Formats: sequence, C-alpha cells, structure tokens
Amino acid sequence: MTPLTATRRRAAIVILAAAFASFLLSVALWFTGNREQGLYVGLWVPSILSFGSVALQIQGDRSE
Repeated sequence: MTPLTATRRRAAIVILAAAFASFLLSVALWFTGNREQGLYVGLWVPSILSFGSVALQIQGDRSE
C-alpha cells in the first residue's frame, strides 16, 4: 500500500466516524426529548459525508 493510499483510507475512516458520531448524537438527542436539536444534528450527517466526498475527490485529483 502506498503512503497516499494509506492517507486516503485514514481520511475516509475519519469522515465516516464523524458522520456516525453525528448520527448517534442525533438519535440520542431525539430519544431524550430534544427533538429539534436531534433533527438539527441529524442534518450534519449528509453534510459531513458530502464534504468528505469532495475532499477525497480533490485529494485524488491532485495526486494524479
């Protein structure tokens, strides 16, 4: 595995972990009665994944 591939894999794992943590926080807020905050935090998940996808694409384009 090349260092660039390892870096991209690590970045993808961090992005997925951040999205999953946001999802868990959203569910926890929802079920503890803070429904509006849960919905707000739930909106972070697609934003995090979209940002991560774009960032990984830009990183891939620069390496070529």
